[in-house]
Formats: sequence, structure tokens, C-alpha cells
Amino acid sequence: MTTEAADPKSVFDFVVKDAKGNDVDLAAYRGKVLLIVNVASKCGLTNSNYTELNQLYEKYKDRGLEILGFPCNQFGAQEPGSNEEIVDFVCTRFKSEFPIFDKIEVNGDNTAPLYKFLKSCQWGIIGDNIQWNFAKFLVDKDGKAVGRYYPTTPPLSLERDIEKLLGII
Repeated sequence: MTTEAADPKSVFDFVVKDAKGNDVDLAAYRGKVLLIVNVASKCGLTNSNYTELNQLYEKYKDRGLEILGFPCNQFGAQEPGSNEEIVDFVCTRFKSEFPIFDKIEVNGDNTAPLYKFLKSCQWGIIGDNIQWNFAKFLVDKDGKAVGRYYPTTPPLSLERDIEKLLGII
């Protein structure tokens, strides 16, 4: 679940739940580049995406990148577990260190407010709906969504865009 200010201007206007149910004010990430991804544990894209997300995180976490994973079970019921099971899977199988949040919906009547905002900023090829697991939103240091990438886009292919936002190139 996420909450938002009345008229959000950036992702920093949202409070979301982490996987343990604690409130996380996204304003805590102000000044960082964010890669926000709807993740799933049982998807054909799981292995490659988590592997490459981990590589990006390891390379850029100390330079200002934060990856935020939001589990979603809306696509082929490929994220059926509890938050605890999801975190255990991600940490055990992939040794992921980036934060995993509360399971959310990214499409439909119960779309999380954060995702409503992200989709309103960056349109997809089929309107604003998220197409599948591992859709990616790149957010600049000011909390503005500046890129939207398809589920099949390999995370490592975003490296140049990330480096530009981090001021590396």
C-alpha cells in the first residue's frame, strides 16, 4: 500500500510499506537516482532481471543509485508468496541487497498510488498499463520519472541512462 500527497509532484511525495509493513517515506531517497521495478519470483524474466539488477546495484549503490522492488502478483500469478517468502527468496537465491517493498497492484482499480503517478508521467506502448513483471521506471534525483522500460529490457542496458543521471558521463 502506498499513500500520497493530495497533488504529488514527485515520487518523494509518497509513503509506501516495506515488506515488513513499516512505512517508508520515499523522501528519504531524495538526491538519489531510483530504478523502480515491479518484481516477481516465478517469472521467466526473474533470473536475468534479478541477476542484472544486482549487478547494477553493486556497481552504482555507492554512487547514488537505489533500486526499489515492488512485488506484484497480477501477471500470471507469478508472485504468489507472502512478503516474508518473497524477501527470503530474493535474499537467499539472488543475494539481493536492494529494498523489497509490500506486494502491490500496478494495474486496475487497486493500482498503488505510486504506480498511478509513475504511469501518468511515462506512457507505455499499450497506454498506461504495465505490460508484465519487471517493467522499469527510472527516476531522477528530483523524483521525476524520466524513463520507462519494457519488462524485456535487460537492466544492464539502462546503464548509460543511469550514469547520465548520476553525473558520471
